[in-house]
Amino acid sequence: MCISTAPARFSGTTLYAGRQRHPEHGLIHVVGYQNTAASHAEGPNAMLLHLPAVGMTPKNFISVGHHADLLERMVDAVRPVPVGEPAVMDWMGGVGPSRGVQVFEHDVYTVLLADDPTLIPAALGQVPHRKRPHLTPELFDFYAERYPLHTIAVCCFHNAQAQRAKPLFMWYEPLDPDQLVLPALDCHTGGAPDLAADVEVDHWVLFSTDEAPDGWGEPVVYPSGMRHRLREFLPPRVMGARYEGRLPNGDFVIQHDELLNGDLGEVRRLGPS
Repeated sequence: MCISTAPARFSGTTLYAGRQRHPEHGLIHVVGYQNTAASHAEGPNAMLLHLPAVGMTPKNFISVGHHADLLERMVDAVRPVPVGEPAVMDWMGGVGPSRGVQVFEHDVYTVLLADDPTLIPAALGQVPHRKRPHLTPELFDFYAERYPLHTIAVCCFHNAQAQRAKPLFMWYEPLDPDQLVLPALDCHTGGAPDLAADVEVDHWVLFSTDEAPDGWGEPVVYPSGMRHRLREFLPPRVMGARYEGRLPNGDFVIQHDELLNGDLGEVRRLGPS
């Protein structure tokens, strides 16, 4: 799962989306992402995540410190669950402004962050040579056309580092507070994804909301001594399911009221316009 800038295999993907009112940032969504990456490219590679976010900066990336098993703990909370069923793909689109490219280090990645993806190739020179992938303009034209309101994160790595990657956690002001979206569009060739294709998935998909009623979801057991700066972004309870097999290419999405009802049967695949 996910988009790569060169041939790669991603397996064992875990995705998390939470909705909460943060004491400092207000109503936000938090996304967590982790997989096992094996680059099939001769040189560096990168994975791309498109986020329905407003005004992200490096400060939106949350350091997990030495707590590399946070998403594993969430998965442990919801095992065992039935395999999710494929759903009808919906579509969305829009137009948005641009604020340039931000380049920074986060865990093993050098991240290029932009809300105009067509500016990303020109900023590639700021990435260390050992992690600087070849970028296909076709791919960034695709994102500019199909995800114009989104923030694009290009997470550059070389293969040895990817095996040691900690989970990515990010918070952001969402474009739609009542729709939780997890980036799961799939293509591992370096080109634009085929939106008409069915793709192989191997995912745990997890959700949370701080408006959940009593008894909703399953409690997550976190390690003791976790710093408050991290803990305030993590959910006390989650709900989730595992998805395997072939599904239409796209993201996972659920409406907040459906999530409050505990109905993961309403999770569907969402593609761009």
